[in-house]
Amino acid sequence: MLRDIRTNYQKYELTESSIQKNPIKQLTKWLEEAVKEKVQEPTAMVLSTIDSVGNPESRVVLLKDLNTGGLVFYTNYESKKGRQIESNKHVSVVFFWPELERQVRIKGTAEKISTEDSEAYFLSRPVDSQLGAWASPQSRVIENREFLDENYRRYQEQFKGREIQKPPHWGGFCIRPSYFEFWQGRSNRLHDRLEFILAEDSWQINRLAP
Repeated sequence: MLRDIRTNYQKYELTESSIQKNPIKQLTKWLEEAVKEKVQEPTAMVLSTIDSVGNPESRVVLLKDLNTGGLVFYTNYESKKGRQIESNKHVSVVFFWPELERQVRIKGTAEKISTEDSEAYFLSRPVDSQLGAWASPQSRVIENREFLDENYRRYQEQFKGREIQKPPHWGGFCIRPSYFEFWQGRSNRLHDRLEFILAEDSWQINRLAP
């Protein structure tokens, strides 16, 4: 039965004295540990956006850069998430690493990165991924799988023997965070939860009840 599934978390703890005072540094630390422990898809994050009538939509995207400015991911700007961010820049993301019994929730605003940075990343991608960005009208209704495969073959022929340029509708978003919550599973459901709230230029840290 679903109600009988439970795990008693007891690997680690998270305290005010052990956490980094800057949440970007703490997230970097936990990401590095997730990579070191070879967790599956350590950079996968659930991105939530808001549609035109106020309903949330969530999907998994991959973090491709993390720096002092925020969290960067790439997508088709004409996709559902791209169009939703265009009309409402407020987003949230969630990382979950069950192997480490950890979760991170982040809220902030998303904005497009520069065309130059998007182009630089696009050119670093495998050729198949570059062609896929051209071939897929992401989030649009298509008649069948054959449409997608034929589109891919068409662009494969079009770019044969030359560099594949970034599509104009494709690029990166940077999430500028204003809130973090770091969650470390603990025994008896008494988990450690420490939140960071951005107040002007500094981060306020609070402990939350589990």
